[in-house]
Amino acid sequence: MSGTLNKVMLIGHLGDDVKIHRFEDGGCVGRFPLATNETYMNKQTNERVSNTEWHNIVLRNKAAEICEKYLSKGDKVYIEGRIKNRKWQDDKGNDRYSTEINCTEFTFLSNKNEANNQDDHTKAISETQSEEDISDPVNESDDLPF
Repeated sequence: MSGTLNKVMLIGHLGDDVKIHRFEDGGCVGRFPLATNETYMNKQTNERVSNTEWHNIVLRNKAAEICEKYLSKGDKVYIEGRIKNRKWQDDKGNDRYSTEINCTEFTFLSNKNEANNQDDHTKAISETQSEEDISDPVNESDDLPF
């Protein structure tokens, strides 16, 4: 195998809302910090230790707009992407570096608005089922295309 691979998979919580920067040509870039946690037992002190790692997530165009619309601080998300290191000079001429994750795929694992709606929806289903005779078979038609 002569190829190389630059792939990152993260599951974490947004540390802030998605911030969008729009360009004159209609494109945009979205950014947000993502926190991942590692927890382990310290064998010497017998205490639980938790470390948080912060990742700078970068999304482009439609992906950025979708995440801005549906995600907010604290939401849990799965991110897949590539590591990208950037170098630039600050106002004083000093070289600065940052490591970013250029997101290529994402999946919303939870969001606060959806969680509240899901709880309401589950409650409504439970109330409806208690009022109905759920022993009656549901009228199921075979709409399968195969």
